[in-house]
Amino acid sequence: MLRALYSSATGMESQQLNLDVIANNLANVSTTGFKKHKVEFQDLLYETKRTPGAEQGSGNQLPTGLQIGHGVQTAATSKVFTQGEMTQTGERMDLAVQGDGFFEVQMADGTRAYTRDGAFKVDSQGRVVTNDGLVVQGGFQPIPAGTTSVTIAANGEVSLVGASGNTNFRIQLVRFANAAGLESLGRNLYRETTASGQAEMGNPGEKNYGQILQGSLEMSNVKVVEEMVNLIRAQRAYEVNAKSVQAADEMMQMSNNLRQ
Repeated sequence: MLRALYSSATGMESQQLNLDVIANNLANVSTTGFKKHKVEFQDLLYETKRTPGAEQGSGNQLPTGLQIGHGVQTAATSKVFTQGEMTQTGERMDLAVQGDGFFEVQMADGTRAYTRDGAFKVDSQGRVVTNDGLVVQGGFQPIPAGTTSVTIAANGEVSLVGASGNTNFRIQLVRFANAAGLESLGRNLYRETTASGQAEMGNPGEKNYGQILQGSLEMSNVKVVEEMVNLIRAQRAYEVNAKSVQAADEMMQMSNNLRQ
């Protein structure tokens, strides 16, 4: 009886975490460049009463065993880096990555972080920055005052036209061998880890790097209908585990009342 209680408790705890992840996905359905999480589960250790294939004498072997599980645990919450929908904004500093790649930004402490959120602005010094004022790296040069035209091609070629003349440079993207291994920092930022591998910088549109779309933003890859279905499934799984706890409790109560 007690095993059923503990196993059901692990199921309820895991589904509660699953619900938390789904709620976070739905909360960020309109977040630029957001990538949804998915929860991955593992079964816990088993109590083995009879081992499959054990010798029973006279050359006989058990074709099956007797093993009893002890519930479930959450193994990981991994990011799903599928492409989000593109939304045209018409803003010259709004950039979207279509394909593989991240923009590189410099944190306040001098370290580097990475983002898919291309809603960039120009600060008082002409630097290209994020909404939090973090300076965008990857070859971005300051936009001089009086610039009348900023054209960014799909391959990262940037052309500036202004009173002081024309300027051309090229921006680059960063990618990782295992993007799911990046650490989420919040504010649409990721940090490199040993699991993600080292950052690899390259030109947009070359060697399987994504292309740059000017005047567009990549929206969240969360699908509301899919998340609502997952929400219902998580709720039903939680209810079933709660029913198992109730059934085990009633059976224990019946056992306690046998002598009455």
